[in-house]
Amino acid sequence: GRYPDLVGAPGVIRQNPESNWGYFNPTGPTLPELMNKAGYHTGMVGKWHLGYEAPNLPNDRGFTFFHGFLGDMMDDYWTHLRGGVNWMRLNKKTIKPKGHATEVFSRWGIDYITEQSKDKTKPFFLYLAYNAPHFPIQPPEDWLKKVQKREPQLELKRATNVAFVEHMDHEIGKVLDAVKRLGIEKDTLITFSSDNGGSIPHAATNNPWRGGKQEHWEGGIRVPTCAVWPGKIPVSQTDELGITMDLLPTFAEIAGAKVENEIEGQSLAPIWLKGKKGDPNRTLIWVRREGNFRYQGRAYYAIREGDWKLLQNHPFEPMQLVNLKEDPREQNPKPATHPIARKLSQKLMLHLQKSGEMPWQK
Repeated sequence: GRYPDLVGAPGVIRQNPESNWGYFNPTGPTLPELMNKAGYHTGMVGKWHLGYEAPNLPNDRGFTFFHGFLGDMMDDYWTHLRGGVNWMRLNKKTIKPKGHATEVFSRWGIDYITEQSKDKTKPFFLYLAYNAPHFPIQPPEDWLKKVQKREPQLELKRATNVAFVEHMDHEIGKVLDAVKRLGIEKDTLITFSSDNGGSIPHAATNNPWRGGKQEHWEGGIRVPTCAVWPGKIPVSQTDELGITMDLLPTFAEIAGAKVENEIEGQSLAPIWLKGKKGDPNRTLIWVRREGNFRYQGRAYYAIREGDWKLLQNHPFEPMQLVNLKEDPREQNPKPATHPIARKLSQKLMLHLQKSGEMPWQK
């Protein structure tokens, strides 16, 4: 519902202090807390990535049930370790599951849906977050062989990435099949999205868009989102603009939950359910803070308003301005001295001031 730097997480939350760039603000209400108030049972399966200890564990932040991984990324999809530490949990209990993480999470998701569907009087909300296709790129061997047989011309790195994504797609299909098998398809809204574009160094492609993961080119931040609800959402396609933080007010509106705190997200329910238009001139901001020599612990930003986007891809790079209607592939950025660039820069500065506010400031 909010920009990440307004809730304490402008960068990745990690287990090691020297590479940690955020602390999830424990005061703001979360989506599961809102869904709980609306009468839903709330469950999460998979990658948490928002904290390793109280008060920022999933069960602390609203989820009635948690079965998953507390960390950011796994060093291995079979051992599930990160830096030699096991972050797999059932609620707050340490567990040691066996199998490929993608398959494990699908199985746990199906188990949760199956159990909750038994109570016809209480609705449920499940957040199923896969680690895949985040690196390390580790598809099961039989999936890699299938891709290599079908497309022998692919380089190994590319074939491995394709197999990894296809394996995840297959596992998501198992979850969708379970919803149908349980007879709750018409009563269930299913949404699928991604947090960023594919990683180019790992042979992903975001064509026709420029750039990829960790960049503010369209290839890094423009991702498809699917919303399926038979009888409620017509089979259709829209180019209306949305951002991940819009999911909180969207689900809250559909569930009848009241959002009382300040948020920047806007409900997509009118677009999904009624085919209405969104605000074409809406202002959106992206931020990423990271360490190592390239970033040195600093943040870099992008801001979009209408067709104009002002961006940088690391903190020591000058801002670049693009018009996404005239130049959708961002091949010919305009100079930052352009009047629109100055206007967007001023709006970004206001956001930075807000993100740096102290409680005593009025």
